[in-house]
Amino acid sequence: MSYRIFTDATSDLPAEFAAQLGVTVMPMGFTMDEKEYFYIPGNSVMPIETFYANMRAGKDVTTAQVNTFAFLEAFEPVLKAGEDILYIGFSSKLSGTVQSAVSAAEELRPKYPERKIIVVDSCSASLGEGLLVYYVARKKDLSLDELAAWTEENKLRFAHWFTVDDLVYLKRGGRISGATAAIATILNIKPVMHVDDEGYLVAVEKVQGRKKSLRSLFEHMEKTVDTAATDTVFIGHCDAQSDADYVASLVREAYPDMTVYVDTIGTSIGAHSGPGTIALFFVASER
Repeated sequence: MSYRIFTDATSDLPAEFAAQLGVTVMPMGFTMDEKEYFYIPGNSVMPIETFYANMRAGKDVTTAQVNTFAFLEAFEPVLKAGEDILYIGFSSKLSGTVQSAVSAAEELRPKYPERKIIVVDSCSASLGEGLLVYYVARKKDLSLDELAAWTEENKLRFAHWFTVDDLVYLKRGGRISGATAAIATILNIKPVMHVDDEGYLVAVEKVQGRKKSLRSLFEHMEKTVDTAATDTVFIGHCDAQSDADYVASLVREAYPDMTVYVDTIGTSIGAHSGPGTIALFFVASER
């Protein structure tokens, strides 16, 4: 039987890949200047460049999960058409989006008992979620059950390494205290973070200086990357193209056989990490 793969816009899956692979991307909402917007990679009402320019200008932003009604509207036509569904969603430790999808699936199953709806908590975020979806969607020769099993078995091998340039955004989100942000700013301390096996974003180390923090992302990759399994690497940035290109140059020099794709981190993660965020994603032996 045929099936459709869904993900959400927090995956930041580039529009060209979503189109090539037949992946449906659910929009994610955000509010800025008391106005609601929806974001989909490559097709946002507010251009992502404007979004980050507004953040740099000090405008507040809040984000919203995909609700159950949106999933019902997206899933039901697919089920009616005789297709099954595999939804790979934003880490449940960072958003309630996966639970919304679960609720929609539970509501729809009695109406379409012959159809399957499988919801997978990716335990991932941003282009780490996107990279997982990218690898999954290229295995569509597998049956739905086989592909869902592969996703569950391999999702914790998709490593996420982040650094931010300005801690004010983490302070606004309550992830660090004002005193910590002030001291770190004075000392030019940059946190290096990753997404752990439970799907939380956690700080791993602190380094002094932007260049060192960028190189640290690559050094973590060197320690755990599975070169046999990684043919494509994603690098994400929040309005920091040159820094992303620097990290990409390190990866390309060390691993010339890998395809390195650089793209923008979207509103769901960018709203909390802020302009200047850089992230590196790859397949690893462990996170």
